[in-house]
Amino acid sequence: MRFTVKDIATIGVMTALIEAVKWALQAVPNVELVTLMFMVFAVTYGPKTCIVSFIFTAVETVIWGPHIWVIMYLYIWPLLILTAYFMSRKNFPDWGFVFLGGFFGLFFGMICAVPYLFFGGLKVAVGWWIAGIPFDILHCISNTIICLVLFKPLRRALERILKPVVSGRQ
Repeated sequence: MRFTVKDIATIGVMTALIEAVKWALQAVPNVELVTLMFMVFAVTYGPKTCIVSFIFTAVETVIWGPHIWVIMYLYIWPLLILTAYFMSRKNFPDWGFVFLGGFFGLFFGMICAVPYLFFGGLKVAVGWWIAGIPFDILHCISNTIICLVLFKPLRRALERILKPVVSGRQ
């Protein structure tokens, strides 16, 4: 995988946008735009978006300090990105990404419980997941609504932005 100067600049802007939308909604529990942004970036920019997720995780770690959630972020965001990317390669309709956003929100806690298997065992992992189910339900509802409203227009806008300029015409 080769990175051009344009790729590096694009990755920087994407990371800044994701960090900005995370900060903008941090006061509202389990309502976030990070999932939407990663899906839109994956569909329009491809698997290089995984680099954005790693940089985002590093920035979040610098801000909040290291903890078990860092491990979760290192696999959960690339999992979402690669799923969205492969769905786009199979020409899934936009409603498929709305479903993916909702599904991701609903099962976020279960997917994030994996490190607890290693740090505390099965009972700790299952207990942690079950305790968070009300938050996952809210996450599912908010992701579904957000993706329903914003996925298609953001995808179109980003596709236009990333489309190469043809011989001086804009």
